[in-house]
Amino acid sequence: MRYRSWMWAEAVQVVERAERLHRQFFQCTVSGRGPAWEPPVDIFETDIGLIVLVALPGVPPEQIQIDLEGGVLRVTGIRPLPALLRAATIQRLEIPHGRFERLIELPPGVYETDRQELANGCLAISLRKG
Repeated sequence: MRYRSWMWAEAVQVVERAERLHRQFFQCTVSGRGPAWEPPVDIFETDIGLIVLVALPGVPPEQIQIDLEGGVLRVTGIRPLPALLRAATIQRLEIPHGRFERLIELPPGVYETDRQELANGCLAISLRKG
């Protein structure tokens, strides 16, 4: 019986952890420009700089703006609600739409934007060490 209790407790912890991650995946922020959702990011360091991945599924490239200033990378834009859904009745809405903004503090150093690519819902930003 003790073994089952341990397994159950472990399973509950895994589910709670998954729910926490799900809630954190698209956090909302409020800046001087009004409310915005915050996409998750990954940062990788290479020999020549950094690669920043930003999860932006459904965001057209022309809706994304990138600014690099003072060691902070700012990614902003809009994920529009698809036209087909604008007249629909919402039954559940978990995917954020509208304005997004993510401020990413970079590791110490001087960086310049090298290139950017949007593929498979992820924006890859290459930053070269200056």
